Amino acid sequence: MPDDRRMPTTTLESWRRFVNDDPLSCTLLPESDWRDLSELERDEYDEFRVNYTSELIIVETPTVREVLHQGRLLTLVNRREISARRGLIVSGPWATGKSTAIKQLGRAHELRVRQRFPDHDRIPVVYISAPPNGSPRKLAVRFAHFLGLPLKSRHNEMDIADAVCEILTEARCDLVVVDEIHNINLATSSGKDLSDHLKHFAEHIPATFVYAGINVEREGLFTGVRGKQIAARCVMQYTANFPYSTEWRSMIATMEGALRLHLHEPGTLAKLAKYLHSRTGGSISSLSHLVRAAAITAIANGSERLTRRLLETIAVDHNMQSDSPQPKRDTEEGLGDAA
Repeated sequence: MPDDRRMPTTTLESWRRFVNDDPLSCTLLPESDWRDLSELERDEYDEFRVNYTSELIIVETPTVREVLHQGRLLTLVNRREISARRGLIVSGPWATGKSTAIKQLGRAHELRVRQRFPDHDRIPVVYISAPPNGSPRKLAVRFAHFLGLPLKSRHNEMDIADAVCEILTEARCDLVVVDEIHNINLATSSGKDLSDHLKHFAEHIPATFVYAGINVEREGLFTGVRGKQIAARCVMQYTANFPYSTEWRSMIATMEGALRLHLHEPGTLAKLAKYLHSRTGGSISSLSHLVRAAAITAIANGSERLTRRLLETIAVDHNMQSDSPQPKRDTEEGLGDAA
């Protein structure tokens, strides 16, 4: 059986796989064909639908659209800039779509570059995450790991950094995406050193740098001389949970339209929009998990439809569970033996 896991996008190979992989498409069988499937055929059919549902679709939220717009604009503005290139910081609470947005920006940029230069062997995009309790060497190693560079213990951070900058300059890299930027704590000496080293990369790689992190403006990233330098060179894009609005209902309708369940009544989730907002607090991450988990359960237990009763059996994240009344668990619509 092939390995269906999606590997982290922290190496060049896995990043390119992420860029190359189009979302799965799935068409429901006609009802008569579905009911005539053998047990083995049904297992294979259901397994494919589970894979499709676990991925589902990425809803193009206003956050994703704005990050794509700002990122595209900055890469164009910076195209012939020699120094003082502008960057983008995406900041907001956890689970508000920051990582999804910056990865979609990276993917869109790389596909655009490939289309423009089909015969060039480039590395248009680098994706790394800032190391926790980081040091300059740990940061340099993240870049080297993405590129697959062999490292030896005698290589110090500047040896690694110089090699990375040389390779990425020659490979025409023009977008560097740094996630988990809240891991840089400018209140510590190691955090200051890490910030200086990141600045070194930004000054020696002719690329637009895009950062994402949890409430970075509240975590001290803009404090002191280093923080003010960062703030002066970056455009801010804020993310947040969604209010109960037309946009929220539209996202639910988009997700519902992507479901592949044989007995689901269209419009059911749209009617439950207010309930879904209450369950998830307007978090697109929690909503996606709730809908996908419920749909997979409906495939596994054979009910083939989403109902409020089934949705109430699905646990969301701890933050939402602790803030919301706990629904009664009913095993009748659970995974059952099909799990």
